[in-house]
This record gives sequence, C-alpha cells and structure tokens, in this order.
Amino acid sequence: MTPYSDAQWRAIDALGRRVDADLKALDVRLTQGGEPTFVSASNAGAPEWTHAALGDEKRSLAARLLRRLHARFAPGGLMHAGQGKWYPGETLPRWSYGLYWRGDGVAIWHDAQWIAGEEADGSHGIDDARRLIGALASKLGVAPDGILPVYEDPWPALDDESRLPAGVDPLQRDLTNTVERARLARLLRQGLGTAAGFVLPLEAAGRGTAWRSGEWPLRRERLYLLPGDFPLGHRLPLNSLPVGDGVVRTALCVEARNGRLHVFAPPIDALDKYLALIAALEACARELALPVVPEGFEPPPDPSIAALRITPDPGVVEVNVHPAADWDALVCIAGTVYEEARALGLAAHKHLRDGRVTGTGGGSHITLGGTTPQDSPLLRRPDLLRSLIAYWQNHPALSYLFAGLYVGPTSQAPRVDEARENSLDELGIAFQQLDRLLESGAAEPETVDRLLRDLLVDVTGNAHRAEFCVDKLYSPDGPTGRLGLLEVRAFEMAPHERMAAVQCLLVRALVARFWKSPYRAPAVRWGRALHDRFMLPHCIEDDAREVLSDLAAAGYPFDAGWLKPFLDFRFPLCGAIAREGITLELRHAHEPWPVLGEATSSASASRPVDASLDRLEVRLRGTDGIRHAVLCNGRRVPLHPTREAGVRVGGVRFRARCYPRMLHPSIPVQSPLEFRIVETPGGRIIGACTYHSSDPSGRDDDRPPTDETEARKRRARRFVLHEPEPGAPALAVPPPKPGSAYTLDLRVPPEASG
Repeated sequence: MTPYSDAQWRAIDALGRRVDADLKALDVRLTQGGEPTFVSASNAGAPEWTHAALGDEKRSLAARLLRRLHARFAPGGLMHAGQGKWYPGETLPRWSYGLYWRGDGVAIWHDAQWIAGEEADGSHGIDDARRLIGALASKLGVAPDGILPVYEDPWPALDDESRLPAGVDPLQRDLTNTVERARLARLLRQGLGTAAGFVLPLEAAGRGTAWRSGEWPLRRERLYLLPGDFPLGHRLPLNSLPVGDGVVRTALCVEARNGRLHVFAPPIDALDKYLALIAALEACARELALPVVPEGFEPPPDPSIAALRITPDPGVVEVNVHPAADWDALVCIAGTVYEEARALGLAAHKHLRDGRVTGTGGGSHITLGGTTPQDSPLLRRPDLLRSLIAYWQNHPALSYLFAGLYVGPTSQAPRVDEARENSLDELGIAFQQLDRLLESGAAEPETVDRLLRDLLVDVTGNAHRAEFCVDKLYSPDGPTGRLGLLEVRAFEMAPHERMAAVQCLLVRALVARFWKSPYRAPAVRWGRALHDRFMLPHCIEDDAREVLSDLAAAGYPFDAGWLKPFLDFRFPLCGAIAREGITLELRHAHEPWPVLGEATSSASASRPVDASLDRLEVRLRGTDGIRHAVLCNGRRVPLHPTREAGVRVGGVRFRARCYPRMLHPSIPVQSPLEFRIVETPGGRIIGACTYHSSDPSGRDDDRPPTDETEARKRRARRFVLHEPEPGAPALAVPPPKPGSAYTLDLRVPPEASG
C-alpha cells in the first residue's frame, strides 16, 4: 500500500521538479545516489538475514536481482562477479556483483544469454575451459604458446590431509563444516593431478586493440596455484616470475567452477582496452555456445561508465545504485529497485520478534556528488558542505527522524556532537579556517578534505562510521577516494520507494536552499537534551517542522504531512487511553544503547552495546498539566508542555530485557509498565493501561512473525487497557520544573532522581 495519496504524490512530484529547475538554473550539477538494503521476506530468521554477512540464499537472490536490474536499467551492460570487501575476522572476502554500462547507450555486452547465471549449476568442465581460452587467444591476436594449465599445489593439500584425526575420511560430508576442510574435500574430489584451469599471460600493447602475451618461465615442472578459495586470477604465483626482461605479469584465466566457466579479467588501465577484451569474450562465448561468468578486475573508473553493485552486509543484501542527475531519474531508480526486489521475495522492512515493524537494519545512505569529481558541488562550493554539517547539528530531527533502531555515539551514523565534548569547539575552528580560505580563493579540494576529515569521525576515529562520511570526498590515501562524494548516513531503509524518494527530496531541497544562501548559524550546545528530549517523536516532529518552515521560506513548500509515514514507521503507537476528554498515547521512542567494554576474540575485537533498554514516549492530550498527571509504576512521568495547546510529552526509560552482558546487571527487567492517568491533587484514577515489553503470557517467541497478521497479534497482546481502580495513589514527586529532564529513568531510584 502506498504511503501517500495520489494528491500528495502529485504535490511531491511538483516540488521535485521545482527543486530540479532551481538546481539547473543555479548550475549546481548535483547527482544523488543511494544504498538501499533488503532482507528475505520469507526467511527473516535465518542467520544471513539477521547478523551474518554471507549465505547461500543471499548470494542466489543477489545474482537474480542483478539480472533483473540488468534488463531494466542496462540491457547492453556487463554483468560481472567480483570480489568485495574483506573484514577482519572473516574467513573469505565477500562477493560483489556489478553491472556496468555506457552512458552513450552503446552496448558493452549484447546478449545476456551468454552470461551464465551464478544462481544455477551448469555442466561445463575443464575441456570447455581449454576450448574457450584457445579461442580467446586467437580472437585477441596473441599466440597460444603462452597458455598454461594451472594446478592446485599438492603439498599443502597433502599436509592438511595428514593433520586430520585418525579414521576421518577427507571426502566425507563432515569435512564441510569449516572453510578449510571444505576446500580440502573439494581438492581431493577434483584430483590433485587434474588441471584447475588455464592461464594466458596478457597485457595491453600500445594503442588500438593490440595485445601482448608471452611464455612464463617456471621454476617447477608445472604452474601451481597459491592455496586458497579465491578465483585463479587471485592465486597466481606472480612473485616467482622474474622482474623485467619483457615478462608479462598479468594474465587472463579461465576455470570451470561449479559447472560454469569463469573468466578472470586482468587489471587494465585503459577503458577502451577493457571493453575490447569484453567484446572478444562475448564473441567467443557466442561462437562456442559457452555461457561464461565474467569476473576478476572491474572496468577502470571512467565518467562514461555507469555502475550498480549488489553486495552482502550483515543481515542484508545491499544495492549500490547508480547516481541520479535529476528528480525523474531518482524516482525511476528507487521504484525499479524496490519493484524488482519485491518480485524476488526481498523486503524493504522486517519484523522484530515482538511484532514491531522496522527497517532492514542495513541502512539506506544517501550519496551526494557530481558526474565527475570536478563537477561535485561539494568541491566547487565547499561552503555547501559547511552548511549541511552545521544545519544537521542545529536540527537533531534530521539525525533521528529517518534513523533506525540504534542511534547514539556508537551507532552507524553518530552526530558530530555526540560523545566528544570538544568536537564543536574544533569544528568551529575548522569552519573559521574554511571561511578564511574561501575568502582568499585558496580552498583547494585537498585542504577542504583535511580540514574536516579528522572531525567527521566516530568515537574510535573511524571516518566511515560517521553521520557525514567523507571517505570519498578527496582522500589523501589515493585516487579511488577522490571522487567528490559525501555520504549522508543517518537514513534507515524506508519501507516504500516513495518514502525513499521523499527523504531524498528533502536533502535535494536543502542543497538548493544552501546553494542560494549558505547557512551561518552557530552551533547549538544541546548537551543533555540531545539524548533526552530529542529521543521523543513529538520533539523530533516539532524540530522537523522548523526545517520545513525554513524550506518554505526558501521557496520549497514541503508539506508536514509527507513526514507522517516516517513518524508512524519509526515511532509506532503502542496503545492509547481515551477517558473524560483526555487521551494518553504511548509510542516507541529512540534509545541510544550504551557501549560496553571491548570484547576480544582470537580473530577480532568488537564493541558490544547494552541493548537491554527501551524508551517510550508518553503523550497526554486535553489537559493543562496542572490538574492531571501520569504515573508509571507508581512514579510520576515528567510531562512538559509543547507548542500544541493541551499537549504534554515525556519519556520513560526502562530495562526491557536481560542479557548475559549489560550495564548494571543487578537491575532486573522492569516490565510490565503500569500507566495511570490521575487527577491532582485528589489522585482519582481516570484511566489505566499496562505495557509489556514481551509477551504477557510468558511465551518466548524465538523467531520473527511470519506475516503482518501474526505481527499485529503480537503487538496487540503487549498493550492492555484497564478499568479505573478505586483509591488515590500518592503523588510524592512534584511536576517537573522548566529545564528539567523529559525522561523518567526507572533504573534510577526515586530518592536519587528527585
């Protein structure tokens, strides 16, 4: 179901076009990309869809999604199976599926039937690999003399086999329980004397389509691969080759793996050479009727080539979409990716065990830049970057309205002012220096990057895990990071493509507003309010309305109703009491889980958090705050007035669950929470309810709900209305004073919190 009516969407679309017209007239040259993430709609409880990065179903669905997006975005594009990131503690690198196509419409790969689908087994073997590499050598105009069969080195494999416990058969299935034993079983089944594939030394020669090959001098009787599970091209013993003397040190490789022919492309610096190699590969595949899997090195970076990648992340599959240059393209890309993902059984949201609906958990970051680094508005006008950082700091709603479950200093997108007391002082100095450089005309990209890079980091100094990530702005580490890109990370996956487009439109409108009039307001010292007041949805909404007021003044009337789907999604209603003209609403609120001490293992170190805490917003309507109060477990909730007449809000923080490791382990679970609306000073109870953080029956749901119907039932069981009770509870705690905390922390004893 769409989150917006037809009339709302027409208004959203009209604003998108108005912003586009201004961006074009102002010569901003903005491009906008994103990283939507998806989970399995039917197998959400599996490790690969909860916490693990890799999994068979994830890889299969990713390969199928790539093929569908190929048909929609780039029928003449190249589908490529590459190597992704390799994180400490992971046995193997992650895979990465890429789609590459030319912006001028000329096909790189003409017929998709000659790219073998990785999701299905094939029937091709070593003889087909030999035929294919011979045909490729002929097509590229190089002598076949350099073609070498390559073999797995028998000595490491035999050494591994000798270390197995006595009586263990290395070919039995029980060896597949670890990566190392699975590799050993594969090698022994294949036979150590059988060629693993073929290698053709190959490099570009001069201009045009010329190539150069040559024979590799061998120190042993055969060319043996380095041990491992990588494709052949990553396991060639290149260090054993002599340096110089015209020896070609890069190679094209062909191997039969799982019944499919994998062709490993060597590193090639010139785009025309790379495209010529791919054209030759398709021609050979077609002539021999042998579908192939292109893998190895990707096309060299070039503005004429668009790219889309699908990669695994813990619990999700991530789609790094190609950047959109205008509103229409942005809407089209979002709609297509969501639609094709849904068709495969992938979802843009998931259910928690308690029935709540949340994002995928993988985020959906927004990337801002230009078609080329030279076009990037962030490098052409560094004051735009300054404005964005300062405005987000002044408006916590932009950090928290679109965020996922986990916010705070150790989250995936901490604000610049979270956790480090001196960060705003240092940022202020950086802004002063940037202003001085802009006035003198000396704000070079390298200088701008270095002014901000070490300030836009998380508490450990990691620049990638910050709300504004400048990893690829103009990195000092190399050209791959000098792309003029800014990644805005405080965006969780939106459950619908139109919501994704709306949050992108908000960012686009702010870019246009700051391009016309840079933002110069000083930083706000939020202090305690950041993790107190701005954890509550009403306060976030109130701050967001200020942002919309700014946009309206700039000529971009962004309707507050367009944010309602986000508020309802991020902060769902738990339940409500309506009595005597007074309404009490309980809503989920944000909770910044505290970080615990570092947990170390033999492979890696991690930063666990105390996820035992929850927070609810208490919103009372129809009262002046003097004649009525709300009690939670007998303690008065600090309700504060709002700009809306007759509405007061406060929060309750409590231990919702227990874990083996958490702060203050002696504090038990504090659920259920009993809420009462009472009259003051008499104490008559007007209405009452109970909220349970888990199923009140004591049943422990060990899996997420299978569908929305089951999820709704789980949610409903956790909120129970009660008839008013006789009696007058004591109101020992007075109403909150102006400036006092918004949140009642039930972990703190009454005598300590008073």
